[in-house]
Amino acid sequence: MSACGWRPERMDEADRRIVAATQDGLPLLPRPYHAVAEATGLPPGEVMARMERLLAEGAIRRIGAVPNHYALGYRFNGMAVWDVEDARVDALGARIAALGLSSHCYRRPRHPPAWSYNLFTMVHGRTREEALGAVEEIAAVLGDAVRAREVLFSTRILKKTGLRLAG
Repeated sequence: MSACGWRPERMDEADRRIVAATQDGLPLLPRPYHAVAEATGLPPGEVMARMERLLAEGAIRRIGAVPNHYALGYRFNGMAVWDVEDARVDALGARIAALGLSSHCYRRPRHPPAWSYNLFTMVHGRTREEALGAVEEIAAVLGDAVRAREVLFSTRILKKTGLRLAG
């Protein structure tokens, strides 16, 4: 059993066909689930119900757009990491997320002594200065809650993939 509670043995042949048809993403069509239904030989309603179940069980973590920031002209993508008081990290993270300056804002565990950061925000810019400007705006909102911070810029594109079937 996985940490999220999902058990692979719950997948039947129809689930496997759906995963195989969507593992490279949903079709970019007005009715993507209908296209998946056609590819799998299942009714669209059943495809949607099965995908909802797989999502609820944790086999699928989320369904959403995954933008390619580089293709959109955002060549400077930095993970700004912040060391803030654990008791305040959730409230501060909510404030930062509401700014709309980052595509991701989340809490992560510390790994002392090497890694003291617990709040992560992903910023994007067409220039390094634009991305760093977003970091400074976030820093202004965090104020004296910040004990330390770093910005780690991406050096290459990592392939993002969804659920894959072995073999």
